[in-house]
Amino acid sequence: MKKMDYQNVRGTQDYLPEQEVTRRAIRRTLEDTFMAYGCKPLETPILNYTELMASKYAGGAEILQEMYTLTDRGERDLALRYDLTIPFAKVVAMNPSISMPFKRYEIGKVFRDGPIKAGRFREFTQCDVDIVGVASQAAEAELMMMAIDAFDKLNLQINIQYNNRKLLVGLLQLFEVEQEQMNRVILILDKMEKIDQKTMLTELQELGISNNSINKIKQFLEERTQINMAYFKEYANKNMLLQQGLQELMELTAYLNTLELSEQCIFNPFLARGLEIYTGTIYEIFLADETIRSSMGSGGRYDQAIGGLMGSEQSYATVGISFGLDVIFTALELSGKIERNTPIADIYIIPIGTEKAALKLAAELRRKEYKVEVELSGKKVKKAMEKANRENTQKVIVLGEDEVTHNMYKIKEMQSGKEELVAFVF
Repeated sequence: MKKMDYQNVRGTQDYLPEQEVTRRAIRRTLEDTFMAYGCKPLETPILNYTELMASKYAGGAEILQEMYTLTDRGERDLALRYDLTIPFAKVVAMNPSISMPFKRYEIGKVFRDGPIKAGRFREFTQCDVDIVGVASQAAEAELMMMAIDAFDKLNLQINIQYNNRKLLVGLLQLFEVEQEQMNRVILILDKMEKIDQKTMLTELQELGISNNSINKIKQFLEERTQINMAYFKEYANKNMLLQQGLQELMELTAYLNTLELSEQCIFNPFLARGLEIYTGTIYEIFLADETIRSSMGSGGRYDQAIGGLMGSEQSYATVGISFGLDVIFTALELSGKIERNTPIADIYIIPIGTEKAALKLAAELRRKEYKVEVELSGKKVKKAMEKANRENTQKVIVLGEDEVTHNMYKIKEMQSGKEELVAFVF
């Protein structure tokens, strides 16, 4: 029989216990933070109808190229979710009785057939929070504050860059970019940190953008070091959309100043966020030390998605933020901040021909909320002790016939060597 050459599908990976312990700790930290902000848990299906995930109110053309599609036995067109946002918008659209504002969190696997790099896979875990029913920038400010709190607890220093799609689209309208080219131009601007200016301008020319528009974009890019929010005030009377975007940014900045977050939250007028779903404020989270250049998380306001999925013109004030569990794990690995050899069990029982009694004792200790492992493979005491040391187990009980006969056992503290005699009826 031919031996199979087993390997993981490209862009996926296994997480062995030592890694998974850390990943679960990250999840718990994020979940505890989400709950501290009054967010309710939600779970949505991984499998969705292709029509939902490909909706014009979903991720847009670029992300659809990365969508995994399949059919079921009934020949229905299905897709694996590429994010948690559209399945969430679907839940709100299907459940009109949900009381507003509605704050939810969800942690789950998503799938994208895209490029692979450090901390970026094709199957990965997103950790999302979304708020429906708050029109003011207080919602964005709270999500940014929550992100800073979460990363503080994870012992990672971050910066949050933020911008506004209305400001960006309004500016591009002033630069005479045609409406049908707008999303493609924004996608190219979104790559600004990854490609040089010459390549970017070439891509814009290939789109058929007029030389006049390209020259205005080029001048804007060249002035980037001097550009702050005040720069846009002279344009505000020339474009209504830009004016709205600027007002929203100023409102958000006022919240950030009050919350003393303005040092970590930086206005970046070039931040574009490629997804077409966004309608207002957008933001992206980066490591302050730049050991990983990929974003740790991102989000923004998308007021048209829920109404769009319902086939109505109604706007639902919606804003969300998403953290990448895998990229956070990679960042902690690279920073050396992962605690190695975290013990799984509090107590390790080594029976010497006393398996039944050991299981009975373990059951009693678990009732007292200890985590207990019983050695059931017949390891010799010396080998079992080596395992306890290797796995950093704090306490060990060696259980022989004498202990069972006398209804007593010794529990040994591995670090100090101290032993305590405890009565127990076997």
